[in-house]
This record gives sequence, C-alpha cells and structure tokens, in this order.
Amino acid sequence: MRDATRSQPPKLLDEVRKVLRLQHYSIHTERSYVEWIRRFVRFHDMRSREDLFPAEPKIEAFLTDLAVHGNVAAATQNQAMNALVFLYKRALNHALPDRINAIRASKKINVPVVMTREEVAAVLALMDGTAQLVAKLLYGSGLRIMEAVRLRVKDIDSQMKPLTVRSGKGDKDRFTTCPATLIPLLQNHLAGVRTLHQQDHGSGVWRGVPAACAGAKISYYRESMGLAVWLSCAESCRGSTCWHHPSPSC
Repeated sequence: MRDATRSQPPKLLDEVRKVLRLQHYSIHTERSYVEWIRRFVRFHDMRSREDLFPAEPKIEAFLTDLAVHGNVAAATQNQAMNALVFLYKRALNHALPDRINAIRASKKINVPVVMTREEVAAVLALMDGTAQLVAKLLYGSGLRIMEAVRLRVKDIDSQMKPLTVRSGKGDKDRFTTCPATLIPLLQNHLAGVRTLHQQDHGSGVWRGVPAACAGAKISYYRESMGLAVWLSCAESCRGSTCWHHPSPSC
C-alpha cells in the first residue's frame, strides 16, 4: 500500500509549488499563482492532466471570460495569464505561442493618489509604539511592508545610515537610506530587543534563534545580529514560546 502511494505522480498544484520555490518566487506570488491555476482547472472542469490540453484555446477561453463576464481589471487579467504561462512553460514544460489571442480587459488609467506631508503626519499621529515606528520607516525609507517586518539587527547601520534590504522583490538585495530622525528611535527600540535577547541568553532559552541555525551559527545569534528587529511573541507548534517577525497584516 505504501509503495503504491509512492508511485503516484505528484498533484498538479504541489508540482507548481515545488517549481515556484525552486525558482525563489515569493510566497505571495505562489499563493496568487496557485489560486489562479485552481480557478482555471475548475472553469474547465478538468479531471486529469490530459484535460489541460490543448492549452491555447483553454487559456484564451478562461482569460476572455475574466474580461467579458468577470469584468476584471487589466492588471488582474495579466496576473491570471502569468500564472497560466508559468503552469504550462515552467511546471509542464509545454511551449506556448508568443501571443495569447484572448479578449483583453480594458486598461483604465488612474491618477495616482499622493498624500501630502500634512496628511502623512496626521496618519502617523494616530499610531504609536512599534507600529508607528514601522510606518515611519515605510514612509522615510521607501520599504515594502514585508521588507520592513523582515528587517534584522544586522541590516541597520546607525553610523553610515543605510538600510540593507535582503531578498526583496525579485529575490534581490539592495541598500536604501534611513532618515536621520529615525536613528535615535531605532537605537532605543534595538536596545529593548537586545534586552529581551539577553534575558533569553541568561535563561538558556534561545527563542530568537531559528531551528535551522544551530551549531556554528549560534554565536552569530548570541551577538543578536541575526534577530528580527520587530519581535512578535507566539506559541510554536511544540508548545514553547518563540520570537519572530510580525505578520504584515498586524
């Protein structure tokens, strides 16, 4: 029975996830692509991999339905097309034509909404504590939300004043500026992070250390450089309390 289970081919969505992760796509892209592929399969009521072909007319029918009956925006239709192109070209190794002849959703040109400094100050005034500091960093350094919440102590240089963004969009690292007015606030916050870290160190409980970073890397975390800047406390699956970066939806 176990051998029969092992001989079964992987499920389509599991295979798509595997390829996405091998190519270092973000978790948000993975979730989006998987959901579009799931909707595509349901739209055509597919029961097996053979139902995925012929590919071109099925893709065109799905994208046309999104534009005509789903009334989706052009960006949404493009996202769906990118997911399906990834499915066929990367996951299934199936060549597609250079152009998909589907009815395209109309592209609406919107005037960008830009907040004035006074409006930004009014929003920040409604926040306090760590949430306010993160928001100031988003505004002052131009970070994306996930880039901000994933910052580690080593990424902040209070002397040279650059921030190191690791594994940003496209899995690329980059440097960005940090406003001088935020340096004292960040230093004060990091002092609190180090205090929590030292308390854990004294008790012999390494709650801030990822499970995979043991052995040779433990000294790196003892110096607190690898710790997340914004700590969120949660119960792990093993019942112990651990520190990690907060959810971007918090």
